[in-house]
Amino acid sequence: MSRRIAGMAVIVTGGARGIGRATAQRLARLGASVAVGDLDADLAATTVAPFGDRVASARLDVTDPASWSDFLSEVDHLGPWDALINNAGIMPLGSLLKEPDQLTRTIFDVNVFGVINGTKAVAPGMIDRGRGHIVNVASAVGRLAVANAATYSASKFAVVGFSEAMRAELAPAGVDVTLILPTVVQTELSAGVPAAKGVKPVTPGDVAKVIESALRKPRAEMWVPRWVQGPTKLTQALPRRVADTLDRLSEAGKVLSRADTAARETYEQRARRSTSGTP
Repeated sequence: MSRRIAGMAVIVTGGARGIGRATAQRLARLGASVAVGDLDADLAATTVAPFGDRVASARLDVTDPASWSDFLSEVDHLGPWDALINNAGIMPLGSLLKEPDQLTRTIFDVNVFGVINGTKAVAPGMIDRGRGHIVNVASAVGRLAVANAATYSASKFAVVGFSEAMRAELAPAGVDVTLILPTVVQTELSAGVPAAKGVKPVTPGDVAKVIESALRKPRAEMWVPRWVQGPTKLTQALPRRVADTLDRLSEAGKVLSRADTAARETYEQRARRSTSGTP
């Protein structure tokens, strides 16, 4: 049976911008109680401002377990939690060989440990109640890596593996885990990244709609757009030499390498100087 969004209590990380903001506002409009966590507390407050007392925001550094404890204490009045949307993430681009060591660690701290910390903080309560739903926003490059984003791709591959392991671990307790795999989404995170030929641009609202669908009817894996899943799975099943040839001919595999560095400058600076970020 399809679940109702109205009456759910949901946490959305990285809710000040992009996918997180669109998701939090969509769920709030449908009647959910939503807690928005973000490193930028002031901007997060603007996300929840139109929705009254059943929506709240607080500062959250997803890389820090202590920050998770503080965040949950501030928004506790909206719980207990039916769903956790692990969405916060950063995507600095560039050659791995030119990537500062600290940036490499930061990408993993936010994109991987942020998801792990959130799960550790929220899943125990779900297990106690015998129900709950964790939705992890990864990326299509978590299934099919592309050049010029090696650490980002690796971090999203890690989220894919973590999600699959936690799905098996939490299922006996009645807790669902869904993996969301968007292609390039039109947010600040993808500034300067050209659209792949023949691929319709994906908006934050498109991803929010899929997350809503996942909450209504939990599934293991959902792609945005949905049709990309088929070609990706087919490519993975091909012999390596054939897959490599197709990759050389494909436009999609080159989009991150062709990103406009000038157009990305503002985002890249913010991602590099932050401990945590949002897509």
